[in-house]
Amino acid sequence: MSGALLAATLRDPAQATGYDAPTWNALIAAARAEQLIGTLAHRLDGQGISEAAQRILTDARASTDQGRILALWEAEACRRALVTLNVPVVLLKGTAYVAADMSAGQGRMIGDLDILVPRDRIETVEHALIEAGWEWVKPDPYDDAYYRQWMHELPPLIHRERDRMIDVHHTILPLTAQITPDADAMIRDSVTLANGLRVLNPQDMICHAVAHLLADGDLAGGMRNLWDIHCMLSGFGTQGLEERARLHGLHRHVRRAARLANALYGTAIPQDWRTRDSVDALFKKRLLARDGWGQVRPKWVEHGFFIRSHWLRMPPAMLARHLWTKWRKGHRPN
Repeated sequence: MSGALLAATLRDPAQATGYDAPTWNALIAAARAEQLIGTLAHRLDGQGISEAAQRILTDARASTDQGRILALWEAEACRRALVTLNVPVVLLKGTAYVAADMSAGQGRMIGDLDILVPRDRIETVEHALIEAGWEWVKPDPYDDAYYRQWMHELPPLIHRERDRMIDVHHTILPLTAQITPDADAMIRDSVTLANGLRVLNPQDMICHAVAHLLADGDLAGGMRNLWDIHCMLSGFGTQGLEERARLHGLHRHVRRAARLANALYGTAIPQDWRTRDSVDALFKKRLLARDGWGQVRPKWVEHGFFIRSHWLRMPPAMLARHLWTKWRKGHRPN
């Protein structure tokens, strides 16, 4: 499976010097599917690999370098739009990693700008962003109401000139989720950068990455998220992490993510965190479920985790109503 090949290559880049053409094809397909092609290019920089592979990875490095510039500029545009509000603005995910010059940001592909602001100021923030050129992406009244009532963020906004998306969070998991992290503590204990924007403190940054990987989504792009966690655990260590994770209700998820990072990437973790359970194997299977074409195989694993992600996000009755409403809105009788 190419997922296992990708993990092994990220863990030990030197072994790529012996890859043949079919192995390179599988590796690059998996890296692109997992949005890790830039990270792979960074890891293999300086290795004696084939000329054809080197050209692909050189292009990937150039693309992620450009993406880094665009992400930092978008963060600056956001800062300028909100600077007069006296609201703490915390950068999240990839933009936070590059803004803080972290190893997790090296070669990382970055999509939307994600920020965290206090919930009681979110309407003020939304108004300021709209005044500065961002527009709503979700025109449907049901979708808009769903985001505002139940989600951990505003409906997504996109800038009308730059075509760049921003997700404005007031916490890190949906309000209907089984776990309720302490967003106020995350903002209060965040770290201020030189330009006045903020990033989460190291322990909260790991907790957020873990929540995104294991307590919310369906593990699509999970290898990239787990690589982020590997980099942060390797750079920050685990001191104080479990206590902070307990504050956010994420201690079991943090330990599982650490075990998975250790299994896939060789991350150093405390010995007493290494005791695996039977469910770890399912998570590992989902993370590595890429064939030689970069497709998820077997499909039942993908479908199972998709169902799990919805189950985590809301209680059964609410989930049934939501899925029924979405189906009716999408249904077009002949």
